[in-house]
Amino acid sequence: MSGARLSKAGTWAIVGIGLACYSEPAEAHLNSTGMGPAYDGLLHFLTSPEDLVPALALALLAGLRGIEFGRRASLTLPAAWLLGSLIGMTAAVSAGSALLSSLWFLLMGALVITDARLSLRMVTALAALLGLTHGYLNGAGMSLSGIVLIALAGLVSGVFVLTVLASALVTRAQAQWARVAVRVAGSWIAASGLLMLGWSLRKG
Repeated sequence: MSGARLSKAGTWAIVGIGLACYSEPAEAHLNSTGMGPAYDGLLHFLTSPEDLVPALALALLAGLRGIEFGRRASLTLPAAWLLGSLIGMTAAVSAGSALLSSLWFLLMGALVITDARLSLRMVTALAALLGLTHGYLNGAGMSLSGIVLIALAGLVSGVFVLTVLASALVTRAQAQWARVAVRVAGSWIAASGLLMLGWSLRKG
């Protein structure tokens, strides 16, 4: 009975993540929370599954690999995100790509599922690539101003906190069942990527 409930919960989780990730193209501006630009940037990150989920997957992967990997990911990802955003501010408005997002979901989900034995250098490079890509898409079309920089600081702070907390939580989980649970979460991320890929190809 418990196995059936777990299977049903997993199915609903996959459907929920997939629906959350299926959204219309985002414009190059931040929604206002009424609490200031820093919170606007933070909210943008927390309510953008195409940004949030790959960052979470990277944190899970780094946590599976150990403390040093978690530390490196938590420093590299926000720094690369910030750099990518600043570079993106010099570019034209970009609505992003559902295909690109789905590929990130598939890649990161697959790495977590398999508990990939990546080296520290490879995890660092992956964090840098992820941060530069998503940072560029976040910054594209935004004009460089004091308010935007404050919002960007809020966004990058959210990336940092998520990466630190998630990787630390997984690192401390020594029990085998806990590591299996993390890998199951990776399967949900990969499955969501498959759903997004199907939708993007259908729309294309």
